[in-house]
Amino acid sequence: MGTYLNPGNTQFQKAINNNPYVDKSGLLAELNRIINTNDCFVCISRPRRFGKTMAANMLSAYYGCEHDTAGMFAGLEIENHPSFRQHLNKYNVVFINMVEMINRSTVREMISRIEKVLSKEFQKAYPDVPMDPDMTFVDYLKSIHQATGIGMVVIIDEWDCIFRENQNNQKAQKEYLEFLRDFLKDKPYISLAYMTGILPIKKYGSHSALNMFNEFSMTSPKQFDRFVGFTADEVRGLCDRYGMDFSEMSAWYDGYSFPRVPSVFNPRSVVAALSSRSYGNYWTRTETYEALKVYIDMDTDGLRGDIVRLLAGDKVMIESDSFTNDMVTFAVKDDVLTLLVHLGYLGFLENTNEVFVPNKEIRDEFMTSIRMSKWDEVMNAVKISDSLLRATWDGDAAAVAALVEEAHQETSHLTYNDENALAYTVSLAYYSARQYYSIIREMPSGKGYADMIFLPVRSHPDKPAMVIELKWDKSAQGAIKQIKDKNYPAALKGHTGQLLLVGINYDKDTKVHTCEIEEHTG
Repeated sequence: MGTYLNPGNTQFQKAINNNPYVDKSGLLAELNRIINTNDCFVCISRPRRFGKTMAANMLSAYYGCEHDTAGMFAGLEIENHPSFRQHLNKYNVVFINMVEMINRSTVREMISRIEKVLSKEFQKAYPDVPMDPDMTFVDYLKSIHQATGIGMVVIIDEWDCIFRENQNNQKAQKEYLEFLRDFLKDKPYISLAYMTGILPIKKYGSHSALNMFNEFSMTSPKQFDRFVGFTADEVRGLCDRYGMDFSEMSAWYDGYSFPRVPSVFNPRSVVAALSSRSYGNYWTRTETYEALKVYIDMDTDGLRGDIVRLLAGDKVMIESDSFTNDMVTFAVKDDVLTLLVHLGYLGFLENTNEVFVPNKEIRDEFMTSIRMSKWDEVMNAVKISDSLLRATWDGDAAAVAALVEEAHQETSHLTYNDENALAYTVSLAYYSARQYYSIIREMPSGKGYADMIFLPVRSHPDKPAMVIELKWDKSAQGAIKQIKDKNYPAALKGHTGQLLLVGINYDKDTKVHTCEIEEHTG
């Protein structure tokens, strides 16, 4: 067992020993399908603490030829796959964690160390295959493959940390890319090259020469979608086992979505909540709000207006193709929003190219970053929300209208010329309601779509449900009438507690908000 060559199975054994452990060994079946083919170059990018290193450790334990690890996979999904025995313990595994390497040295020193240590470890493993002093590192690897016939599985964890740590050092980036190209591209000894990182790779300049890689990212995970995080079925099973509330877990950590896997949870946060038996924000323990604050402060191309819409529960359409896959080049706001998708701060709908704030944990991160950025207009609007919610519960329509008016003044930089803009203001003004409610926009109900439905979460069954209808240049009374005529309360037929009907109107001539509140008695 070496440092980089066939490093063993200890780390994966630790993962299996975890309680809980969620089986993601189906990933191996997908990789076995492409190993020893022209498609054997895979780069999977996802945010921190989404299981990248655990998956890499699993590959090392499965493919490495120094140990029989069949017992480790007993009872896991991969054991029943036809390819399980075909590739189990059949390869030399080279496993390099680039974060550990770059922290010790310059890129040039790092590359020299990798080549030196790997050469020594291969010499120790295959003493009968001589290394001529005039041989290059790559030539030596070719000679070992020719002599033994054993293919190589190369695993590079956090491959893109060089670009994150050396954001403006193009010389270092070029040296690194040339090393990867010479090491991996068109080499007979490569059976599988598997790289993980936060960012995709295809646009890292003209020197990348890594076009042989197929990319699977947060904007397009393709067949690896169910391995990005925990699925709804997996989390539901964990909640049943640990006696935790699935709906509350969903509100905190669900929200990422792919075409074939519409519900994806942050795995690290779910495990932390299960271990502590407590819901909360575990993101800050792995990613600090300062990272998000940097991008919000830029306000590239009117970014802040979109952030307000996102915090209000809206979706924003972006063009992600212009993103250059680095952390310093932002021509338009879409580039920043795309980066936030890859960092895990936004969800992405591939079918519509829309981004959104996925859950309460991430919404808290945005609010913390905004608070530290001294973005006063948004924070003031949010501060209003506690008073607004109490006024709504009390049926104080005049106070609700006045507080929505105040929130509008705080967010006046938004274009305020239609019902959607009114919805952004009202959603942000009711920000604190999210601790008591699931808030659903445009919910099918009765004979139409209710503008906003507030459903009490299980931990607060005493709170009244609310149906809010918004009108632009009409009347608050008309909003209440529409709620009744179209039977919007039908959407809450399972709710047995108090139900409030709230109508809010904005008069574009007088620039005054009005409100009507009734208790539903039907």
